[in-house]
Amino acid sequence: MGNPTGPKPQSLPVVLPSFLGELGLAKEKKSSNNIRNWIIVITSWTFVLAIALSLISETLIINVNITPALIILIIIVFIGVLFDLIGVAVTACPVVPLNAMAAKKIKGAREGVSLIKNADRVASFCNDVIGDITGIVSGAIGASIVIKLMSNNLNLEKTILSVIITGFIASLTVGGKAIGKNIALKNCKLIVWKSGYIVSFFKYVFKKGKR
Repeated sequence: MGNPTGPKPQSLPVVLPSFLGELGLAKEKKSSNNIRNWIIVITSWTFVLAIALSLISETLIINVNITPALIILIIIVFIGVLFDLIGVAVTACPVVPLNAMAAKKIKGAREGVSLIKNADRVASFCNDVIGDITGIVSGAIGASIVIKLMSNNLNLEKTILSVIITGFIASLTVGGKAIGKNIALKNCKLIVWKSGYIVSFFKYVFKKGKR
């Protein structure tokens, strides 16, 4: 009798490339889904935050004089600078010091590690989303201040006022971010840890609220 015929088992060198190829496709598909979900989330957050910040600032600006309006403008610019500082710090900070702090159970360190591991998304939110929103809102507030100044003194030139206010906002934003980046690079560990501490605080508050 001859040897029984049947499908021969494939050797490891043949099976392994096929398996790795399928695994690579699965990882690529998962990565693509994660990116798509992140785009949807970040777009939704941008929409909500832009409306909220614009509504609050415009409501406050309508009912105040020039000096309070300028203070509100500076606060909005400061928010943009602060988040830019956090985004730079998270991107620049090595994970090893925060891992050591997390091993010692220091509050906020574990959240800091999470921020570093998701540095691309944190930087996108802080630098792009918050940065762009505060830039747009500060421009709108600047326009409102020009209108208020024109209503108080009709002899003022609108174009000159607009240029001065725009220059003021731009110099405040660029100068603030330049100082913030320098601080972030020199103190990235402390900034990431403090940011993680704030995140841990809000996590605690939300968990307590659900009980």
